[in-house]
Amino acid sequence: MSNIIVLGAGMVGSTMAIDLAKKHSVTITDFNKAALDNAVKKCNNLIPIALDVTNKETLQKTIHPFDLVLCAVPGYLGFETLKSIIEAEKNVIDISFFPENAFELHELAKQKNVTAIVDCGVAPGMGNIILGYYNEKLNLTDFECLVGGLPKSKKWPFNYKAPFSPVDVIEEYTRPARYIENGNVVIKEALSDVELVDFENIGTLESFNSDGLRSILLTMAHIPNMKEKTLRYPGHIEYINVLKKSGFFNKEKMMVNGVAISPLEFSSKILFKEWKLGNLEEEITVMRLTLKGTDKNGKNKTIVYSLYDEFCKETNASSMARTTGYTATAAANLFLDGIFTEKGVFPPELVGKHEKCFTYFLHYLKERNVQYIKTEK
Repeated sequence: MSNIIVLGAGMVGSTMAIDLAKKHSVTITDFNKAALDNAVKKCNNLIPIALDVTNKETLQKTIHPFDLVLCAVPGYLGFETLKSIIEAEKNVIDISFFPENAFELHELAKQKNVTAIVDCGVAPGMGNIILGYYNEKLNLTDFECLVGGLPKSKKWPFNYKAPFSPVDVIEEYTRPARYIENGNVVIKEALSDVELVDFENIGTLESFNSDGLRSILLTMAHIPNMKEKTLRYPGHIEYINVLKKSGFFNKEKMMVNGVAISPLEFSSKILFKEWKLGNLEEEITVMRLTLKGTDKNGKNKTIVYSLYDEFCKETNASSMARTTGYTATAAANLFLDGIFTEKGVFPPELVGKHEKCFTYFLHYLKERNVQYIKTEK
């Protein structure tokens, strides 16, 4: 049994802590006492600690006794929190999905003899793990990831609920999307190239460009065609574009009745209520990964991995929390079992490239009824 600390008691953080508490001693922290109370209510084995991760000294002192840190803080806090953890010489699994380049901390992690596995969720996360594995098996030419989290019950006008902060969702809608086309990095506006795609169990969804390739732009730069697109119910993107083009996501502050407020702050407050996913509200996660290439004999191969996952009534865990959180807890147990121990900062594709790691992830998730279905042509 290991001594683990989870930073962040939100929907995903608490799901990770509860999963790890099955075989480890787990402490969970958050700045929000209500979030801690809610997590402990679900699992009384958890040890709660109120913690502000922006207080570096307190953070490093708090994590000192633990064997492993799991970081599930909001994206805007992620990079500095991860840096503080590494400086404290603590091994870490991170799912904060911060916008900065995690490789900037690689040399620091090596100096501190730390293993840091980052971006370890569903996408980025399992998509990277699968890509890393098949990059070792095939000469890949194409990689496409279609992924989205959706409510089961549609509510007009957006037909959407966010399992995480609306600010992070809006960031996905405004940050330019980078992908690889014919070996070149192409930058397009987010929400562009809308396509209708059919899925079993759901029907037709719409996909749009989003900036989700992240680390594989660097680690898999030899693959000539790569893109990620986000999935929503049809019609969602048009309404988002109305808000975007009208300035509701602008960050520059404006004066309203003598008060300075940014349209983004205002919109986030409104959308938080509109998009808030209820604790027991049923939602689904959908992902389709398509990899194309040739095998060692020069034969063309197309590998497709499909995921359809629902809210779990048995554990009352959201699908997004399960698919994201259990990938991270798989990485935690993988590390603690001594299967991956390289030092430095590693995105999931550099872990999944090892067959033993790849099969560990798939088996761990399958045990928790998160199943990736493979088809091959």
